[in-house]
Amino acid sequence: MQINRRVFGIGLMGLGLSACVGGGQMGGAGSGSGLPDDLRPVPNAGYDAWVAAFRDRAAGQGISPSTLSVAFQGAGFIPGVVTRDRNQTETSRSLEDYLSIAVSDERVAKGRAAFAQNRGTLSALQARYGVDAEIITAIWGLESFYGERRGEVPVISATSTLAYDGRRGAFFEQQLIAALRILQNGDIPASRMTGSWAGAMGHTQFIPTSYLQFAVDYNGDGRRDIWSDDPTDALASAAAYLQRNGWQAGLRWGGEVGGGGPSGAVIQPQAGGPQFNTTANFRVIKSYNNSDAYAIGVGHLADRIGGAGPLRASFPPDANGLTKADRIRLQQRLTARGFDTQGSDGVIGKNTEAAIRAFEAAQGLPVTGRPSQALLQQL
Repeated sequence: MQINRRVFGIGLMGLGLSACVGGGQMGGAGSGSGLPDDLRPVPNAGYDAWVAAFRDRAAGQGISPSTLSVAFQGAGFIPGVVTRDRNQTETSRSLEDYLSIAVSDERVAKGRAAFAQNRGTLSALQARYGVDAEIITAIWGLESFYGERRGEVPVISATSTLAYDGRRGAFFEQQLIAALRILQNGDIPASRMTGSWAGAMGHTQFIPTSYLQFAVDYNGDGRRDIWSDDPTDALASAAAYLQRNGWQAGLRWGGEVGGGGPSGAVIQPQAGGPQFNTTANFRVIKSYNNSDAYAIGVGHLADRIGGAGPLRASFPPDANGLTKADRIRLQQRLTARGFDTQGSDGVIGKNTEAAIRAFEAAQGLPVTGRPSQALLQQL
């Protein structure tokens, strides 16, 4: 039976790049970056009343009074969590844009460095769980940028806020109970239990119920610590997760059609773009995040970390008639003219759209924020 780690869109692409930041970066708040004001607890009488009632329900499920007292000390309602939950974008990006972010040159370079630095651990994990070391590394790279973006939102506050809010109250109360069990088991103190705004935690962004089911104490220190700067337990937990969901040792995830490797079901997620062979292990990756784009991102990033080159097939021009090379030139030329797009990755996001609007306004043109061939030529 396939066990899904997530049933809501907190991953990279999942249901619309909900974890994306700006036009190119992905992941939650970076370590040490600090939290924006709307991700800090504020007084809320309704939330306080909900917590008071919840304490009895939690006690009925075996959560001790001492655990509840410690867990909710300093916890509170976080308005930004509700805002983000209600405003997750439903607009999905193209596979080309997704891969431009997920398998960027920076992510590949950092992945190769992380792989080399942790080669001994990763090789041992591959031997124990049968999961390719490069696949483990790629999941680490997509979920937290190799540990740089583990998230800083207190998990008790985040899950209790979403449980109180009620849109998916039953699900998040289940996550809250699981988080309290983690604290009660002694795996992590409440002050260190942080994650994304939706409660996904650590290097591999496990939600609390998945942590209870799959996390492992690989280094043998008595705690399943996926939050530590040492990624060992987190990487082992991801490998254990994939193994438990049916990973077949020695079988590739798939690959670009025509690029050699295994045969399997052929998919073409973007019309006119590359086609991919996919194996049973591709479907196992989807148990981690149920998205073809995510699974291709993991697989292709793993291949690139292992030394493979970029995809050979090209993607068609976008709806505005621009290729990725055109979009990169557009961003570069805007930035050179003083309208900074905050990077030139060929992905048209909020920063690029803002730069276009500023340029159009400065030129006395109709302000649209839309890229086009005419704009590129004018630049």
